[in-house]
Amino acid sequence: MFKCGIAYPRCKWILPLLLLFAIVFDIIALSGKGWVETESGNEFASLWEKCMGGGKSCSSIMGYAWGRATAALLLIGFIILVICFILSFVALCSPVMPLMRIIGALLLLSVICQVIALVIYPSRFTLDLATSIESYLYSWTYGFGWGATIIIFGCAVFFCCLPNYEDELMGNVKTKYFYTSP
Repeated sequence: MFKCGIAYPRCKWILPLLLLFAIVFDIIALSGKGWVETESGNEFASLWEKCMGGGKSCSSIMGYAWGRATAALLLIGFIILVICFILSFVALCSPVMPLMRIIGALLLLSVICQVIALVIYPSRFTLDLATSIESYLYSWTYGFGWGATIIIFGCAVFFCCLPNYEDELMGNVKTKYFYTSP
């Protein structure tokens, strides 16, 4: 860990702020309509439905097992993320260090759920729903899902590692030098 010249008590509040950004990104990914689009714009799909003809005829993706699994995994990851966001305030307001590692572990579980969902969706969509008439592009709302997952992973690493360096960052431990004279 490093100090960067910024006071640690103020910097530790960046983690809940990053979790809040991940929550916003996940909400955009869950509610967005443009996960997949054709180059011409005639077809597009979200996590929930596939629309053709510029949105005139839409069909649910929830009829497929992979569609339900993708939605369930993203929602589970989102719920775990919200729980961790709430717990992060408790962990950072009180000196409960084991809680920070628990938050880190829960965030890793959220990352696993979201990565599985974000990998299942394009592979199964391409096999089951994509026509070979046009090429499909994965759009910005799908990217927000990956963005949230990357932010959550970074926060998980920090929540797991931060208790190891708490004393050094607070200045409670004598500085360790690599070289000692004989």
